[in-house]
Amino acid sequence: MKKISKIFALFVFITMMFASCTPDSYELGAIDVKAEDLVEGIAYKIEHDASNPNIVYLTSLMESKYTPVWSHPQGRSVKSKVKLEIAFPGTYEVKFGVMTRGGLVYGEPVSFEIDDFYAGFVSDALWTMLSGGVDNEKTWYLDLDADGVSRYFTGPLYFYGTDDSWETVTNGVTLPEGSDSWSWQADWPGNKWMMDAANFGTMTFNLKGGANVTVEHLTIPSRGTETGTYMLSVEEHTMRIVDASPLHDTNRDGQVIDWGDIKILSLTENTMQLGVLRDAALSGEGACLLVYNYISKDYYDNWEPGEPEPPYTGNANDDLTSTFTKKWKMSVETPYNWTELDGTFLNNWSSAADYASAGYDYNQAMIKNISLSMTKTGEDTGNYIFTDGNAAEIKGSYETDEKNNIIFDQDISFVISGSQKLSTTTKDKALRIIRSETNESGELSGLWFGKRDETKEEYMVYHFELVTSGSGEGNEGTEVSFDASKILYGDLEGKGNLRIEIYNEYGAGTASNPPLDKDNFSFAGSVSVTFTLTGATNAGATGSYDASIYFADADWNPQGNGAVVNVNGDGTYTVQFNSAGTTAEGIMVFVVDIVGMAADITDMSSVKATVDKIVVK
Repeated sequence: MKKISKIFALFVFITMMFASCTPDSYELGAIDVKAEDLVEGIAYKIEHDASNPNIVYLTSLMESKYTPVWSHPQGRSVKSKVKLEIAFPGTYEVKFGVMTRGGLVYGEPVSFEIDDFYAGFVSDALWTMLSGGVDNEKTWYLDLDADGVSRYFTGPLYFYGTDDSWETVTNGVTLPEGSDSWSWQADWPGNKWMMDAANFGTMTFNLKGGANVTVEHLTIPSRGTETGTYMLSVEEHTMRIVDASPLHDTNRDGQVIDWGDIKILSLTENTMQLGVLRDAALSGEGACLLVYNYISKDYYDNWEPGEPEPPYTGNANDDLTSTFTKKWKMSVETPYNWTELDGTFLNNWSSAADYASAGYDYNQAMIKNISLSMTKTGEDTGNYIFTDGNAAEIKGSYETDEKNNIIFDQDISFVISGSQKLSTTTKDKALRIIRSETNESGELSGLWFGKRDETKEEYMVYHFELVTSGSGEGNEGTEVSFDASKILYGDLEGKGNLRIEIYNEYGAGTASNPPLDKDNFSFAGSVSVTFTLTGATNAGATGSYDASIYFADADWNPQGNGAVVNVNGDGTYTVQFNSAGTTAEGIMVFVVDIVGMAADITDMSSVKATVDKIVVK
């Protein structure tokens, strides 16, 4: 988890104390303001609205150079004038403070009275969704039970930036650059370190004679059952809880200074997200919003588990291929199997002998022919070449969806022995990625593609392994996808050299219109460029010229010239750059220079330089 932005220490300090307040700036007053100066009637005033006494105005009387800081029944604020709308009768407390160069100074708390109930202030949908409405109550559960099941969210706890709120989460507003706005929506199955699965207890809000809350902390004995009150700010989408804390885990019980100072990030009839500020000093991890995910009792009681999902959670098109053409070959040892819907294998097969013993023998020579080459053409589209057991090619296009299905443009079937033929795709021409495998370095090395059975709750799965430069099958390297029409060539530097510019951050135009995905371009061995020259000889380039790649990755390491190749007029040539064992990631400069050729060419418009192939190893 990584913070997207940082702000000055003072801003962080104030944000830590007042998570619900995100003013544009904080003005510091003089150091001579003392607590005894901050009294009602002199430093601030509290007034009831003349027409509706349930409306209370808090107004700072301090000079504009002082930043007011209010702690009031509905949360906190740094506005000069605050409007409170309080539905229930009772005695309420306000604390007024200001920021000074010496820090935050508060005056003594002051109380005010609300005499009558005013239903209009609890009729908003926010109150109803939280509590069930006037004279009702509503119970909420943390969305993780003792069996490790989350019914709606991917886990019980998400992490957000300190500036995130209802605006960013529910309304989808993008905050200005420099704001601390980000999120990590952690899934519990993949991040069980967050908290143990448990029955955490319940949290019940009601509007029975007041706004009351009861929280049963079953995993935090020191808290036990807490009973308190709460107030909502419908405008700010914040909540203030007094004498209780929202349902949470024991791991973070000591990481929050004020559990009652709450941001409501989302709230529906069945789901709720409440954010509290994690203290940087107490947690040792930096300030952020701990956002707890809740579901209503009604949703909890009536929820039915859906169909189990397979374990693969990656992005299908990103794993299948990138800007390169990736080649996948069917595994000779474990070419296929069956799995349950959750991806659990139904047969314990790990070798060809296991298949033969079970009566599922196959022709290994045919299996060795079967491969799938994928080339990305868009965010979720691409082209493929499927080679079957008889070495016949099937070519076409595909697309992927949010469920990691690969939908081909035609049915695909292949023979794996003299009499055994596998119909690979479903009637919808689809396969789903069910499982993935990684090598010792943690890199993707294999995928299991599944065909959903039409009558049984299972998949037939096909095992394909990534062909790499070190596999014995892939020494030819991996082709990179590019748009040849965007590659520039000519005497681009005015130095008499014929340059082919594939990408140059400082060059003739490929930076603004790149022919390839320079950010995801990567190799750990070498990159080669095959290009063809036509018209150069007739235009005067009759000599012999040195050609080489100049390459620099995104951080200029590796960088330099590749091996020199002799170019003699028109023809097809291949040049190569070796990274000398350093992994190249991204591109700063990627060009081919043919030294001195442009100086000999009398008419550059009659010359054509075409890049035929880019291969990485």
